[in-house]
Amino acid sequence: MANVQLEQNENGVTWIRINREEIRNAVNFEVMEELDELLTIAEGDESKVVIISGVGKKSFCSGGDLSVFQHIMNEEDAGSMLKRMGVILERIAFFPKITIAALNGTAVGGGAELASACDLRIAAPHIRVGFVQANLAITTGWGGGTLLLERMAKSEALQMLLSAQMYSAGELLRNGFVQKVITKDSFEDGVMDYAAPFLSKSQMVLQAYKRRFMDRINQERIHMNMQKEIRECAKLWETEEHHEAVRAFLQRSKNI
Repeated sequence: MANVQLEQNENGVTWIRINREEIRNAVNFEVMEELDELLTIAEGDESKVVIISGVGKKSFCSGGDLSVFQHIMNEEDAGSMLKRMGVILERIAFFPKITIAALNGTAVGGGAELASACDLRIAAPHIRVGFVQANLAITTGWGGGTLLLERMAKSEALQMLLSAQMYSAGELLRNGFVQKVITKDSFEDGVMDYAAPFLSKSQMVLQAYKRRFMDRINQERIHMNMQKEIRECAKLWETEEHHEAVRAFLQRSKNI
C-alpha cells in the first residue's frame, strides 16, 4: 500500500510502517484506512509479534496531518475524524498479539498516542516524544491520553500530558514510557535483537501471556474513557483558540 507498508518476516515478525516520510509520517484518512486493513492481515497471519514503526530516521509519526485536518472546523466533523483513529488505537491496545512501537524517529501529538497504544515501546537514541496537543489548545484526541495513563506511572503520565513538552530518549527510559533505547548502528537490527527472546517462544505461549496482560485491565472502562477523551477533544477542536494555534503552527512550519 502507498501510505503504510506491510512486511511479514519468516522469523515471526510482521512490520507495519507508516510510509509518508516527506510529511513526517503524518496520519491522514488514507493512512487510517490502510492501518486498519493491515492490522487485519497481521491479526490473521503466523506472526508472533507485530512491530509498528515509521519509514526513515526522522519521524515515527507526527500525528494528524494538519494540512488536511486544518479544514475541519466544527465539533461534529472533528469527532468523526477523531473516532475513526480512536477505533484503530483501541484495536492496537486490545490486539491479540504482542505489539511493539519501534520509535525510529520523533513521535509528536497523535504519534505519541499511537506509540502509547502498543504493549511495549523501544527507541532510537536520537528520538524525542511529546504529547504536545495542549500547545494547540486541544487534548489528546484519539484516546491516547487514556492509554498513556494505563502504560506508566500516572504521575509521570500526567506530567507528560500537562507540560506538552518534548522528552528525550533518556528521559523516556527513566520515566518508563520506553522499555529500551536501541544503540546498535542498524536500528532495525537492534529492534530484532530486542524481540529475539520473544520470538524464540511459541506463538501460543506469547498469546497466552498477552491474554493475562489484558486480564488486568477493564476493557469496558478503557473504551468508555477513550470515548470521553475523544468527545472532549472534539469540543475543543471547534474553538477559535485551537484554530488560531493551528494557523500559527502552520505559519511557523512554512518559515522553517
